[in-house]
Amino acid sequence: MTKVSFDRHPSTYRHWHLRIEPPVAWLEMDVDPGGGLVEGYELKLNSYDLGVDIELYDAVQRLRFEHPEVGAVIITSAREKVFCAGANIRMLADSPHEWKVNFCKFTNETRNGIEDATDNSGQVYLAAVNGSCAGGGYEIALACEEILLVDDNSSTVSLPEVPLLGVLPGTGGLTRVVDKRRVRKDRADVFATRPDGVRGRTAVDWKLVDRLVPRQEFREAVAARARELAAGTTRPADAKGVELAPLERNETDDGIAYPNVTAEFDRGLGVVTVTVRGPGGEDWLFALTRELDDLILRLRTNEPELGTWVFRTEGDAEAVLAHERALLAREDWLGNEIVHYYKRTLKRLDVTSRSLIALIEPGSCFAGVLLELALACDRQYILDGPPIDDEDSEERAAIVLSEANFGMFPMGNGLSRLESRFYREDEHLDWLKRERDRPLSPAEAVELGLVTDAPDDIDWSDEIRIVLEGRAALSPDALTGMEANHRFVGPETIETKIFGRLTAWQNWIFTRPNASGPEGALRRYGTGQKATFDRKRV
Repeated sequence: MTKVSFDRHPSTYRHWHLRIEPPVAWLEMDVDPGGGLVEGYELKLNSYDLGVDIELYDAVQRLRFEHPEVGAVIITSAREKVFCAGANIRMLADSPHEWKVNFCKFTNETRNGIEDATDNSGQVYLAAVNGSCAGGGYEIALACEEILLVDDNSSTVSLPEVPLLGVLPGTGGLTRVVDKRRVRKDRADVFATRPDGVRGRTAVDWKLVDRLVPRQEFREAVAARARELAAGTTRPADAKGVELAPLERNETDDGIAYPNVTAEFDRGLGVVTVTVRGPGGEDWLFALTRELDDLILRLRTNEPELGTWVFRTEGDAEAVLAHERALLAREDWLGNEIVHYYKRTLKRLDVTSRSLIALIEPGSCFAGVLLELALACDRQYILDGPPIDDEDSEERAAIVLSEANFGMFPMGNGLSRLESRFYREDEHLDWLKRERDRPLSPAEAVELGLVTDAPDDIDWSDEIRIVLEGRAALSPDALTGMEANHRFVGPETIETKIFGRLTAWQNWIFTRPNASGPEGALRRYGTGQKATFDRKRV
């Protein structure tokens, strides 16, 4: 499969036009039919593949960081009478299973990022549906705060995946219809099984869209509504944005290296060792987050057989805490954006289908914001003794809790990683709060339940080897299901339903003959042949 790069810039977009008219930005979809990320399909009718969505993600990021003057973003189509036909069906039918699943996961994260911009950045998204809007196209619209539909007696919104393809609207469609737009569940059932969709007044009455606008008034009405939304936001009109410059990255067959993060591959064992370095400048967390975000996406998409990720840190814990305090003391838009970007990147780690293990050794700096990396892992091991290569050293491993670990970076379930780790153990969480802002020794970390184990220097190498070899011996499929269930405890939210229930069902359906078999709906779509279904319900 093609090695995927996530580097993009508006000057080289093939599928989107980004136009800034402060306080409004226009993001117009204009998919190049011949611009598919891989060969073998044509992106007709503004249908999209991963490459189209990578550009959308880049645009959303740039709008948040480079354009503080923008308070509202209009997502629309540059095509007449076509908004978006959704994910390209031929791409889905011909792609290997892991490609389809990663594609859906990334598109889900991008839609969540749009909602996060509306909720936390004061940059409100408005969908201007100026033509037919199907499947993933409607799911783009669902991610926006408001949906305006052109009233021309022909334009519809639809989720036709179930009746036409034998799969699900896997980018949050089913969940957002009932949970976000609060469509009545019987109407949602009718809607999701109607291949022709819903138009006009019915779409408004069923809450599938917010407003109808005649075609001749459409662009003016959309622009006026966007200006109204922008007027109510907190975006600083006179602030200067921060350029998202190209990342400095060295990629080889054995790993990927950035200034603040390195990843080393052990292909024989199926392990990636990710080392994060502590602060090296005032923009450290911002730079680190960009590199970590890029690394997660590249590993997830290009290295599916590296199933275990081991996280290490190097640096001064006090420098990490000082950087964190300086960031929290800021009250400007950029400080807010950095915090939420790191939150989204940690969330990306939470939903990654890899085994995550943290190794805490002398010289580590798992403190505060970096301790969140360890808490995001499935297991945490701390070395109780001197460094392995220097038994005479007096340096010892420690971790430090800070304010950042108690709610600043919530998971998709709305809880902090500590709240998820100690679910409904309020007394224990109160105890942890009293232990903030001081180094915790290996023995204390074990007592507080913050690590899985604390092997001594004699056993460390063997213990970690056994852990990694044991992980490699287990079924990757079983591990994916187990880890996803363990990571998200407690309340169910739109995010956990999308990444848990919906994604799990779509993952299963993608492998079933009714969808992906030679006589399945996904493969027979557009051939003139009806799908042949196995009628057993399972």
